[in-house]
Amino acid sequence: MNRNLNLLFFLRETQLKSDSQVTIYLRITINGERVELSTKRKIDRLDWDAAKQRAKGRLEKARTLNEYLDKTENQVRESFNLLNTEETIVKVTDLRDMLNGQFKKRQTLISLFLMNNKLIEQEVGSKYAISTVKQYTVTLNRFSQFLKSEYGVDDIDLKKLDIILIRRFETYLSVTFSLHHNTVMKHLKQLKKVIHFGLELGYLQKDPFLQHKTAYKDANRGFLTSEELRRIEQHVLRLPRLDRVRDVFLFVCYTGMSYSDLKLLTRTSISRGIDGKNWIIFDRKKTGVQSRIPLLPKAQAIINKYINDPECSTENRLIPVKSNQKLNTYLEEIAELCEINKHVTMHLGRHTFATTVTLTNGVPIETVSKMLGHTSLKTTQIYSKVVDTKISKDMEDLERVLSIKEYKDIDGSESNKIIGAG
Repeated sequence: MNRNLNLLFFLRETQLKSDSQVTIYLRITINGERVELSTKRKIDRLDWDAAKQRAKGRLEKARTLNEYLDKTENQVRESFNLLNTEETIVKVTDLRDMLNGQFKKRQTLISLFLMNNKLIEQEVGSKYAISTVKQYTVTLNRFSQFLKSEYGVDDIDLKKLDIILIRRFETYLSVTFSLHHNTVMKHLKQLKKVIHFGLELGYLQKDPFLQHKTAYKDANRGFLTSEELRRIEQHVLRLPRLDRVRDVFLFVCYTGMSYSDLKLLTRTSISRGIDGKNWIIFDRKKTGVQSRIPLLPKAQAIINKYINDPECSTENRLIPVKSNQKLNTYLEEIAELCEINKHVTMHLGRHTFATTVTLTNGVPIETVSKMLGHTSLKTTQIYSKVVDTKISKDMEDLERVLSIKEYKDIDGSESNKIIGAG
């Protein structure tokens, strides 16, 4: 907020000393910058009190002039306060233009961000998930903190956005919050979408992101090996709460479902597939893309286990899904009991389905992508890059094919020699 507003009514000294009537001017100063405006009122030099900045005396003429000057001062202060609530930095020229009826409100990034988030919130359930609103809200909060920390302001004019500010925001996210590259890129991509929204509205003429790339880096996705998965499946868990959490986790390992989709499953979520077997067919909450997952026997067995479960019956759940935080906390206990030195989470189960359960066992990547509900095959390819056992097996197969081919070539050439010798 701006507090450094100073007003001064004065007589301009440049006017001729011989002039009996002198124009009264108002000097407006904000943070060291100033403009001077004519009040369009005149007064005799001898009737002006420079210390009080008002006309001397109590005659009707003096009272009328002073009331006008009081009204002018109040108008200036009210206009300043109005600008101060809407603008991050009030410029003295803006105040002058407002007094003259020529001021055009500047569009600011935070106000645009709030407008964008409100529109997204209105489309939750039809176009966006509530998680999308939360992500934009987090980015907005991060950017607000950045402006206050790095620039000392609450908002910024859209026309002042440039590549330097964007790069500083990127560095701020990395250093202040210790965020990984892809998380930083996610915030920048959301900021970019908001700025493009401003471009569509005509608030900006140039895209400040034009020369700045916001590319994700391929991430190594953790997953359980076949041996680690077997250990979790076979370990005797004496606590019922851990046993239930294990079932939920294994269900994810054999279906690849994300937690946000898993918690929405009800007893009517199972459909008959084209093969006459049970499938889970649903639109992913995150992307809206349809996932079609045939149920493997182990996943079906977990569903069957909870058909008559009182908790699942009461809450109309397919399996006993707790909060993601609770599930992940209990999974840490299970990992320790099973002597697995990995950060086991619900999302790790999805990665395990993509790698150990499907890709490693020869399921085509296109099929895996459809079951995971990915919008792009490129997303699924991240999983295939980390399956070393699959790569090793493929190379062994290639080596075997090349060996057979080489043997046939040698055998054929030797036969030709024998025939030719006859």
